[in-house]
Amino acid sequence: MTSDPPSTLLLFGATGDLAHRMLLPSLYGLHADGLLPPDLKIVGTARSALNDADYRASALQALREHVPTDFFTEDKAASFVERISYVTLDATKAEGFAALRERIDPAQGLAIFLSTAPSLFKATIDGLEAAGLTGERVRLALEKPLGSNLASSREINDAVAVAFPEARTFRIDHYLGKETVQNLLALRFANSLFEPLWNSAHIDHVQITVAETVGLEGRGDYYDGAGALRDMVQNHMLQLLALVAMEPPADFDATSVRDEKVKVLRSLRRIGPAEVGASAVTGQYAAGAVGGQPVPGYADELQRTSSTETFVALKAHVDNWRWAGVPFYLRTGKRMPERRTEIFIQFKSVPHSIFASRGAAAQPNKLLIAIQPEENIRLWLMAKTPGLDRQGIRLREMPLAIGVDNAFADHRRRIAYERLLLDLIEGDPTLFVRRDEVEAQWDWIDRVRSAWGEAGVEPRPYAAGNWGPSAAIALTERDGVHWHD
Repeated sequence: MTSDPPSTLLLFGATGDLAHRMLLPSLYGLHADGLLPPDLKIVGTARSALNDADYRASALQALREHVPTDFFTEDKAASFVERISYVTLDATKAEGFAALRERIDPAQGLAIFLSTAPSLFKATIDGLEAAGLTGERVRLALEKPLGSNLASSREINDAVAVAFPEARTFRIDHYLGKETVQNLLALRFANSLFEPLWNSAHIDHVQITVAETVGLEGRGDYYDGAGALRDMVQNHMLQLLALVAMEPPADFDATSVRDEKVKVLRSLRRIGPAEVGASAVTGQYAAGAVGGQPVPGYADELQRTSSTETFVALKAHVDNWRWAGVPFYLRTGKRMPERRTEIFIQFKSVPHSIFASRGAAAQPNKLLIAIQPEENIRLWLMAKTPGLDRQGIRLREMPLAIGVDNAFADHRRRIAYERLLLDLIEGDPTLFVRRDEVEAQWDWIDRVRSAWGEAGVEPRPYAAGNWGPSAAIALTERDGVHWHD
């Protein structure tokens, strides 16, 4: 369901890396395809002292660098930046918001994208409220991180709720804007083939991997205060888990979808000090090589010693009727051998192989949903190897694959933020995260971190370019499971 589109989109943090790499190219894409409201104005704001012409020139340069060359044209870029203006603002100084109010009429509708440090959220919202920019036709999108634990998340959400009720608050997890993530819902709920098998009677285990080849990338201060568990598991990975495990919603709308996700998050089994040794592994990368190039260790990049984890592997359980006894293995880390985000589902073996007496070995079916860098859905089935079978029957795994780029070659591959920005403008919160989801995620994460502390868990070293510490292999192999590498 959509509401009347706003007349203005206000971008906080408009000179930042996210704006230049993602937001401006996404808005250009929507503009080029004629999907933005014709009269929508875009107002950027940040502390940098720029005028409209300066910021438009900066925006044009960002588009030239980050929009694919086969989609970028100077004419469309020039018409796009005509929508843009800029206001210099220090969010900590309330008097500066008056200049914003002069550029914006909230009665005509306003969508705000807040991409600033969480420490500035309250001051920003107070300034917006004092300037009269928080009315009924104003909605607010929040970029992560939304706190560092449950208490700080509630503090941020309480500050937001003073001016923006839940219906007008859009919390972003950009993974939910990715086509393959949305295709997971289509795969499950638009095909009668999978849903009858999507339960503990037929699925052996689920693996979710988010692997990065990069190190700190200049984010040392933030990352060292967060670590892999809070930076990646708390939001992206738990959202993916919820989409895999959720019950069929009554409809594809914000309330139905998010109601089912939060039920999953509240059903996650708590990991306490007694269980943490068998359920969690943490690591920190040391010097090594990625892609054949030597890279320094985490402490060397940070230029100090640290006990922050750059890798975490977890064995989680969803304690409900559908998933009882099915382990969900989660793995994420920096300085991995390759960049990869995927969901791997292994089904149970056939209960009785009629081919065993003829020398054939059947493997369990597997389903892979690859999210990045390439979007792909692959299902492995057993097939008979051609031949006369005089030496016995031979079976072989055969993949059925849907390469999204190939299958939908006539559709432009979009940035995830295109979908999320358009949904924000149109007022559809389905692919945004509700407050109770965020708090359920933080509640589980806080308990894991508390268990680490009580059990004295410390990150184990692993050489950059490897799949984490060897203990991560043992985490699955003690259950007879191998990571899908």
